[in-house]
Amino acid sequence: MLIGVPKEIKNHEYRIGLTPAAVKEFVTNGHQVMVENNGGAAIGFTNEQYEEAGASIAAGPETIFEKAEMIVKVKEPQPNECKMLSEGQTLYTYLHLAPDPTQTELLVKSGATCIAYETVTDRNGALPLLAPMSEVAGRMSVQAGAHFLEKAQGGSGTLLGGVPGVAPGKVLIVGGGVVGTNAAKMALGMGADVTILDRSLPRLRDLDDIFAGRLKTVFSTVDAIEYYSSKADLVVGAVLIPGAAAPKLLTREHIKAMKEGSVVVDVAIDQGGCFETSKATTHQDPVYVVDGVVHYCVANMPGGVARTSTMALNNATLPFGIALANKGPKKAMLDDPHLLNGLNVHKGKVTYKAVTDALGEQLGLEYMDAAQALAL
Repeated sequence: MLIGVPKEIKNHEYRIGLTPAAVKEFVTNGHQVMVENNGGAAIGFTNEQYEEAGASIAAGPETIFEKAEMIVKVKEPQPNECKMLSEGQTLYTYLHLAPDPTQTELLVKSGATCIAYETVTDRNGALPLLAPMSEVAGRMSVQAGAHFLEKAQGGSGTLLGGVPGVAPGKVLIVGGGVVGTNAAKMALGMGADVTILDRSLPRLRDLDDIFAGRLKTVFSTVDAIEYYSSKADLVVGAVLIPGAAAPKLLTREHIKAMKEGSVVVDVAIDQGGCFETSKATTHQDPVYVVDGVVHYCVANMPGGVARTSTMALNNATLPFGIALANKGPKKAMLDDPHLLNGLNVHKGKVTYKAVTDALGEQLGLEYMDAAQALAL
């Protein structure tokens, strides 16, 4: 199979779909790989390293999208990339379709087979290709929040860890999954006063055990969100419903009731955001203020630490990618129900129900079971 790896073009996105080490794995398995010129140069992966691993270098994305049988990316394809896809090609990347009608419509029109990292599952029902970036984003959320709490950055001038004689800042984490757990690790490491809200009692018990009582675990209710957000210096939105648009858990009224100069970091922004006042921002222009509250809603947070993120992502995506190349996409997915869960679009059909639940009426789309779609 001919694998194509284009350079990412989203604002301040320096990650790349395959590292040189990952390219070598594909080549060792008998496949060809094309990497766009200087696709990984920004994070220290040179054309020479890719060539040594067995890849050829393509001058631009047009060559890759024209010739490659499978295209491996990091972020969702931008409109001009979607328009270069064609039936018979496989796209393997993050998609986040539910809050993105434009991308969904273009991918449906392309006829391509589109596999979303974020909906591939494992035997425990977890999301193994989302987890590495959730770990990174969770840790970055507190790092970013602490920075924008500084007065010169528009915040209240609060040091999360406090100092002797001055109480630490209060951090509220909404959601106790991978993002929330990693945010808690960073916040506790800084010495903050941390509270996690979640609607799963078993998960709250696990968190209590993991952190040995060093943070507060609270069952998530409207009342709890209202109370704890009003006291917080930093709120991290860490809610995920796989493949679906994120629920709006903090309303505009909650934001209004927060302290002047407090900060909210919406890690769920890739799925539309879990704060009513959220809108996607970029690393170039990461924050805006609503009702005196600083909002950090960067839609590709892990891109800020692109080298670490690329290597962590490849560790997770590579085994599935090799299976897709070795067996062909159809057989690979039919052989592995967890990989099949990653199929979101195939030959003009939407095969992930959360996407049609969010966009079906707006775009006139109907859900088709993934296995049924593969039989087309």
